[in-house]
Amino acid sequence: MAGKASRQGPLDVTIALLPESSIMSLASVLDPMRAANRVTPEPAFRWTILSPQGKPVVLTCGVEIRVDGGFADVTSGDALVVIAGFNQDRHADRNFVARLKKVARRFGVVAGIESGCWLLARSGLLDGRDATAHWEELEDFAAAFPALNVRADRFVTDGPLWTSGGASPTFDMMLHLVRAHFGSAVALDVASVFVYDETHAATDAQPLVSLGRLGEHQPELAAAIRLMERTIDRPLTVAALARRLGVSTRRLETLFASRLGIGPGRYYLRLRLTAAQRLVRDTSLSMQDVALRSGFDSLSAFSRAFRNHFGASPLKLRAEMRVK
Repeated sequence: MAGKASRQGPLDVTIALLPESSIMSLASVLDPMRAANRVTPEPAFRWTILSPQGKPVVLTCGVEIRVDGGFADVTSGDALVVIAGFNQDRHADRNFVARLKKVARRFGVVAGIESGCWLLARSGLLDGRDATAHWEELEDFAAAFPALNVRADRFVTDGPLWTSGGASPTFDMMLHLVRAHFGSAVALDVASVFVYDETHAATDAQPLVSLGRLGEHQPELAAAIRLMERTIDRPLTVAALARRLGVSTRRLETLFASRLGIGPGRYYLRLRLTAAQRLVRDTSLSMQDVALRSGFDSLSAFSRAFRNHFGASPLKLRAEMRVK
């Protein structure tokens, strides 16, 4: 696609935006198109934003987004992008999902962003295809839709069905769309508008912790954090971590203290508790299951560690989230 000639006429993109979506996911779809229109002689994109009921959409940050109509008004176009976040099952009823399945064939590309992938899966569009989801939900996504081949990639394109695991991968995905239709030069110009170095491939794994340049400058520390990520549900001792990494325990302690200001054991525990907090807040898993997934054999030990770190018990946090 690098040498592909510029397309004649703008791409028509319909964005289906659900309440409780992330403003960064929306921006990662909109701003690359806006920038493409800025760097090309003629408009490269035109877009329409629709919501399930045609009402303004309130995002997770509280910003209200005006829309151009309801999803029932969707027609056809080059791409249909479905953006969803928390409680996608509450904001998209069976009529929405049925409509999505019906109109998908009228678009060249249908993309699910963050929890939008759940809606594509619920509609059956992804059956038998490769797909991804946000890393927090990969395990549950795969369990809920066994007909899919779920991959931990940043974004996945399987024919006309595209899925993205988060806001940053969505930006990469939109650059891929720009490159496919308008060529690599335009994609580079779009990336340059945002001073963005496109260093990620679609197949790069989604990290739990975004390391930035730490992986380049401190590879031993980066490897330790990645190993901790992979063993959250079966945590290793600091000595075992050091052995697996081929360094001394003292070296590991020094790395964490000098770069992060915290010992490896405490960082590991914080990583596990942060994962537990997401499960408490965003799922209906039992506290016993949350404890096991975050590496605690004892529910009482989990509750005590959780309260010490967050200042409230996991049960209290879940109750507060339900009130909201």
